[in-house]
Amino acid sequence: MRVGLLNSPASRLRAYWAAYLKELDVEAVTPALTDVEALALGQQSLPGEPTTVQLALGRILALEAVDAVLLPEWPAVSNDAWSEALTELLPRRISGLPPLIAVPDMGGPDLEGHAAEVGLRVSQNGGAVRGALTKVRLLAAEPRVSMPALGRAGLATVAVIGPRTLLAEDVLSGGLRPALEAAGVYGVFSPELPHSDVLRRAERMDNAARVPAGERELFGAASMLSGKSAVRGLVLASPAHDGAAAAALDRIAAKMHLPTLRLDLHPGQTEFSGLDAFAARLNPTALSTALPSTPPFQETP
Repeated sequence: MRVGLLNSPASRLRAYWAAYLKELDVEAVTPALTDVEALALGQQSLPGEPTTVQLALGRILALEAVDAVLLPEWPAVSNDAWSEALTELLPRRISGLPPLIAVPDMGGPDLEGHAAEVGLRVSQNGGAVRGALTKVRLLAAEPRVSMPALGRAGLATVAVIGPRTLLAEDVLSGGLRPALEAAGVYGVFSPELPHSDVLRRAERMDNAARVPAGERELFGAASMLSGKSAVRGLVLASPAHDGAAAAALDRIAAKMHLPTLRLDLHPGQTEFSGLDAFAARLNPTALSTALPSTPPFQETP
């Protein structure tokens, strides 16, 4: 059996699922196109939809002769139909797709149960599934991630908050980081934070248990970074055409006490409206004193 893996850098458990399929003696197939080509294919097939969805679809279409595709689940925000039911909505919009199997993208007590179901579906061998689960168990643990550097000499620090499916994908958001530094600010991106710390911070959100997981993550990252003395403002970034993510970030911006800038990111974008004025507000001397080559410093938590 041939099973597609999208190899997205936004996926936390891609090494787990790749190793699991290998232990099951199932052939893992990755997209045959580059990310730029896959995105263009997705844009052609679903114009006007969120760029994160277009990229996922393009990668699926770039898989050659697969029997099924594993799609990591996306943490959803309120009114976010695509993230809540991606594997159901895509086949309704695009005919002829292979079966899409939603798989967890975080470790936890329920992961092995879901993995066992997936293993039986793709291998139909209970003994092999039990052995494979044992061999890949260590890969389910959250990797040890240190707090990123929170500043660079001469630059004002900003927290960059957005969905992992956007900020971890260079093809979707790669122009933002150099644009920030060109404007005289240093960005700390939310996907770089220790995820367990973000989730603990998210527990402070009002009615946290009733808020979708993706919105809790965004709030947790924003709250965590805005509490650091080095951070002077927040850039809240959503994928182009993603109204649900934009609305969630607007709600989070209203809860913050630091200056905020809202951006909708388009693939390949290198200039961002309002960024220079925002940077000047945070650090009027940043543009004249920025020293990008200076090593960053690490704030003590």
